[in-house]
Amino acid sequence: MRRIIIVANRLPITIEEKKGAWHFEPSVGGLATGLRPLYESSDCVWVGWPGISLKRRKNEEEITARLLAERCYPVSLSQQDIDAFYHGICNRTIWPLFHYFSLYAEYRKDYWQAYERVNSAYAEVVASIARPKDIIWIHDYHLMLLPRLLRERLPKADIGFFLHIPFPSFEVFRLLPWREDVLEGLLGADLIGFHTYDYAGHFLDSVHRFLGYEVGMGQITKGERIVRADAFPMGIHYERFSNVVWDERAEIEIKRFRKKLGDFQIILSVDRLDYTKGIPERLEAFSTFLERNPQYLRKVVFVLLVVPSRTKVDHYMQLKRQVDGLVGEINGKHGTIGWVPIWYLYRALPFHSFAALYALADVALLTPLRDGMNLVAKEYVATKADGRGVLILSETTGAAQELGEAITINANSQEEIVRALEQALAMPDQEQVERNRTMQKRLKRYDVTHWAHEFLDRLHQTRKLQREMKAKTLTYRLQRKLIDEFRDSRRALLLLDYDGTLVPLSAKPAETKPGSKLMGVLQKLAENPRNEVVLMSGRDKGSLDRWFGDLDVSLVAEHGVWLKEKGGQWEAIETLSSDWKKEIVPILESWVDRTPRSHIEEKEFSLVWHYRKANPRLSELRARELINNLSNITANLDVQVLEGSKVVEVKNAGINKGRAAVRWLSREDWDFVLALGNDWTDEDTFRVIPPTAWSAKVGFGASSAKYGIDSPIQANSLLNRMAQGR
Repeated sequence: MRRIIIVANRLPITIEEKKGAWHFEPSVGGLATGLRPLYESSDCVWVGWPGISLKRRKNEEEITARLLAERCYPVSLSQQDIDAFYHGICNRTIWPLFHYFSLYAEYRKDYWQAYERVNSAYAEVVASIARPKDIIWIHDYHLMLLPRLLRERLPKADIGFFLHIPFPSFEVFRLLPWREDVLEGLLGADLIGFHTYDYAGHFLDSVHRFLGYEVGMGQITKGERIVRADAFPMGIHYERFSNVVWDERAEIEIKRFRKKLGDFQIILSVDRLDYTKGIPERLEAFSTFLERNPQYLRKVVFVLLVVPSRTKVDHYMQLKRQVDGLVGEINGKHGTIGWVPIWYLYRALPFHSFAALYALADVALLTPLRDGMNLVAKEYVATKADGRGVLILSETTGAAQELGEAITINANSQEEIVRALEQALAMPDQEQVERNRTMQKRLKRYDVTHWAHEFLDRLHQTRKLQREMKAKTLTYRLQRKLIDEFRDSRRALLLLDYDGTLVPLSAKPAETKPGSKLMGVLQKLAENPRNEVVLMSGRDKGSLDRWFGDLDVSLVAEHGVWLKEKGGQWEAIETLSSDWKKEIVPILESWVDRTPRSHIEEKEFSLVWHYRKANPRLSELRARELINNLSNITANLDVQVLEGSKVVEVKNAGINKGRAAVRWLSREDWDFVLALGNDWTDEDTFRVIPPTAWSAKVGFGASSAKYGIDSPIQANSLLNRMAQGR
């Protein structure tokens, strides 16, 4: 297996100074814990921050040597950058915004500048150690600029990125002033992973709207690169948790906790102290539960394990005071001598201690308001060796999409949490076992090792796809072969798109007329009696007649609505109606009013909204709105809504260039066929031509065409060489 460079904000080893001595301890964060199996079992190195500032320390070389011995490469950061980067933009801007707490987000320029500096520092370290065949796997929101920085330094590197928190919807993400920088940064990777398809969809939507890149089927076409975005729900080290009840140290902890807690039913919550976790709402719901269910007084204990987090951030300090106050209030209100309803632990526990709590708990109550995954839910289920225990889980966690057998609740609904507690505590053992066994099978099959290998396999597939698409380039050698076959053919059919294929796309389509050189090439091809030249365009038939009416060519207008055989008259491919226009025109006119510099083009059987000249950001937003609006309105009409290059077109359903092409393809046994096109309207043509035909998409991107060609200039050059026979 090739070497993997794991890049994350923190190293898997944390350095602390205690009583004048340096201590090297394993990091306890979820990412470090999750990736440790891959790191320990594979040829891996890890790049990250060691937890302290190494700059200008006398023993910097000694600490670095110790880390290098553990295959860890430290990134040295100043205390100023640590404060502005980690405590600043990461925790005060990105974290709240991506978790939909937009009111908590701070947008400070100095924070962003620190983010750029730190990402650049990581890039320098990674680039200095990277080998040609290394796989670079970057993790999480701290390093979203890093993929692009590394792509600039290492153009041929295999780069993957995984985001361990939610990616917000477009409406939330647009609040970030540096949103385009973040998107471009992420697109330096070959594969971008998310915990859920919702997060991946939000990312793709933002890429399309803000950057205007072609997006489809989880793929982004960026220049001459294909980037993939996909969902990879992170698993856990299943065996570590499922076997913990047979571990001697865990057994000691279970007995110790049971002695302290007594024979009460145990409700357990495990969280970092974070406003996204819904801890106050959970406590208030528990208090309501006790008020409504007095039969559970002195029968249940709520163990609230809260791990300190981001103690320097104001919102977290306020949250700590709020949680402390609620715990005291509830215990004072409901507690009695010998029974305290909430057992509050504000500290981190070693693995065997919290695993023992998992094993003991009758109910796990996990109600984050927003969470990327929530591995605690998976860990709890894995520890249930006898199958007994009930998981209550917020529907806004990534884990809820996998753990469908859990009781899922709306974390903002106190009523739902109370009902879930009532259901969980009364659930028969048999039902508990059935639910947990199903989830355990799933978690065991898709553990953290499977997750890591699936991501790396998909990265390999993406790189392979990129190479294949590059290999599809219609090279000079292949063009030579094409020209030879064309020259030797008896009957040749040329199916040629116009805009974007024979001429470049323009902000003013009406002014894009064919030049004399192109007209000369087409005339030479058409005057040879063995050739049939068919120009297939989205243009109206009047424009095509003015430009090409004197040539001995066939014409297809409005993407297949109108056909004109050489020497003949225009005819509709079938009897069509335009009655639907009266409903659509007012809608398009309102979009023109809302989008300066856009305009409507009306054809006999279609309407086109053009926005190439409009503000890119505004027009992409308006285009999405228009497509959604029209899709609903036209559901009962025999029309279709299609999106092209800076256009939205409404036309009669079932009409396309492929259907028009069949008219010529079926006419005789052609021994040479060439189809050239540049966008989605030409894909229908590429799909109907015979397997032996030549086809090329002009411009890079996924296509049904066999080959790709760079630009209209290259396409014109090819046609000229065909006309010259050389």
